Amino acid sequence: MKKYPNPKEQPSSTNAGKQETDSKSGSFFEVVFKIVRKIPRGRVTSYGAIAEASGIRLTARMVGWAMNGAGRVKPAVPAHRVVNSKGILSGKNFFATPTLMQELLEQEGIIIKEDKIANFKDVFWDPGAKTRKDSKKVL
Repeated sequence: MKKYPNPKEQPSSTNAGKQETDSKSGSFFEVVFKIVRKIPRGRVTSYGAIAEASGIRLTARMVGWAMNGAGRVKPAVPAHRVVNSKGILSGKNFFATPTLMQELLEQEGIIIKEDKIANFKDVFWDPGAKTRKDSKKVL
């Protein structure tokens, strides 16, 4: 039976949630954080795209859970660049202020209207794309 991490445990950068996938990839938190750190400035991706790119059968919900703990790890994880599959800033309430996620994205040139990325298809970055480094394909 597969064990899932306890959501009440605090993740850390060295042993995030103690959920090991195998000795090479580390915990699912570490895999998610590694992918999120690759998102280029001025681009965003979705929880589902990260889950698919992880290669460890994550769900989008598990990626969201990892993003909730991203503020406590080093090196920093740009969690503000992760949105839902429609471009909505669904994680905004998990930042220090409800407007911080939007402010960080706008500082990178991303246009936000009513808690949604206006040009989502144009700024979407696909972490699973192998053919083009800077893919805009929406999953």
